[in-house]
Order: sequence, then structure tokens, then C-alpha cells
Amino acid sequence: MEYDLAIVGGGPAACGAAVYAARKQLKTAVIAEEVGGQSSVSETIYNWIGTKAVSGTDLAKMLREHVEEYTEGKGTLTFAVGSRVTTITKRDGGFTLECSNDTTVQARAVLVATGSRHRKLDVPGAAELDNKGIMYCATCDGPLFSGMPVAVIGGGNAAFEAAIQLSQYADHVTLIHRNDNFRADPVTIEMVKKDPKVTIIANAELTSVKGTGLVDGLTYKTKGDETDHELAVSGIFVEIGQLPNTELVDGLAQRDELGRIVVDPYSQRTSITGIWAAGDCTDGRYHQNNIATGDAIKAIEDLYIWIKTGK
Repeated sequence: MEYDLAIVGGGPAACGAAVYAARKQLKTAVIAEEVGGQSSVSETIYNWIGTKAVSGTDLAKMLREHVEEYTEGKGTLTFAVGSRVTTITKRDGGFTLECSNDTTVQARAVLVATGSRHRKLDVPGAAELDNKGIMYCATCDGPLFSGMPVAVIGGGNAAFEAAIQLSQYADHVTLIHRNDNFRADPVTIEMVKKDPKVTIIANAELTSVKGTGLVDGLTYKTKGDETDHELAVSGIFVEIGQLPNTELVDGLAQRDELGRIVVDPYSQRTSITGIWAAGDCTDGRYHQNNIATGDAIKAIEDLYIWIKTGK
């Protein structure tokens, strides 16, 4: 079967795009390993518009149920959960998508909404306590640590902005960075330095994460000192970068030096005609669920006109 559109991904961006594509009666295939995206592991999300608070599990369920309202038998969608697109190939009149379950999808247009994955900590204890005190979103999870000591790992804008947000909730915030060359904006750095609830430890390397079941501390070493320093914290917010899930367009659509798909922010078009991208897999300036969903819907509006008019 050939589709008008193939949507690759299962997070808020992909699901939002699927609903809009269905409402426009586009014959659409949605191909996703799972539904919910990175937020599906969050205990509570406070900034999903329309809800005061929702768990990651419930958000994933809501997204899936909304998309399923338009699946075959009810609408124009085919919803393939549990499959991953491995390659996308350009062909005359469209694209061929090879999937991990040995199926092939033909589509005239493609929306890539594959998101990104957090760069993980590579120290003893980190794997065992991932999402058990090791967190990746100060906006989403900061309120969970109200009145508790927390740490932020990183030295860019994301890390310093996380420290600012967390200081509104936490008892104290310690920002740890491996050198003293911070990549954050000078204004943001100064704001953090002036915050009495934030301590910056530069030239320091995290050496382990401590805790049984939940994080209760960490150790680090400073340059020139081989001594392990201990720090009691209840949460560790990791802001050492994202790894975009864009390998499937390697050699097809333009990517930047970080591997993110380059898009026109006006339309979400990529460098290759017929492929759009939205969300954390792109070089968009801000990455949040609501922004990703809006960008994906923008892409649907644009690609719908392209499918109907060729422009």
C-alpha cells in the first residue's frame, strides 16, 4: 500500500501530527517503537498544556488513545507500534521506508519526529539509578524535589537554566562541570552565580552515583586532586547534551554538526523535497513537548498544501 504520508516516531510531535493528518483525510502510516517519547518515564509532568499534572504513563496512554480514534476502520491512519524505521530511501514519486519488522512502507511524503535521547552519565551507579533520582528535565521533574538538595551536571545553557529553575524548589542546588569554561550565556551564568541557593563546582568530574533504590548522593574529583569528595543529594539533573535520533536520514537530509536535522522554521521542511521534521530531532532552538507538537502540526499544514498542489 502506498500512503500520502509516513510519520516516523511516537512522541507528542508524531501523535499530534497523526491526528492532524487524519483530520485532513491524508492516508497516513505512523511507525513507532513505542508511544509517549522521553516523557513517558516521568513520574509527573506539570507543563503539558490542558492538564495541571499528568504522569508520563498517562500522557502516553492519552496520546495513543487519541491517535487510535483515527486508525483503520475509523479513519485513514495505520498505526504500527513496535516497529522502527531503519532506512529511508528516495524513489520516483516518494520514499521507501524499511522497518525493523521486515515490512516496507511507501509514502509520498515523510515527517520525521524521532526525537532524541539523553546523553547518559557513564559512572558507577548511574545505570542502576537512571530515572530513580537521575533526571533529565528540570521543568518536568523539579517540583518533585521540593525542599531537597539536588545537583546539576553540565556547563551549557541547559545546565544553568536547570539550576535557576531548580533553585525555586530545591533546598540547595550544586552545579558540577568538568572545566571552568562554561558554554552558557554570560547573563545566565551571572544570574546563577548570584543565586544564594546555588553552588558552582568547576573543574570537577563526577565519579559515582550513590543510593539504594533511589539517589542519595554522589562523589566527584576536582582537577589536580585525586580525592573523592562526597555530596549528599536526592536528585541529579543531567544536562550534558542530547543525541538526536536521526541516523535514518544520514546521507539524505542535511544535518548539523550535532546530528540534528536542519529545518526551515517557517515550514519545518528539510533540505530534501518531500521530507519534513519536527521536535527534538531537529535544530530548532527550543525542545519541549508542547513546542515539538506545535512544530509537527505546522509541518502537517505545510505538507498538506504540498501534497495537494505540489508547492
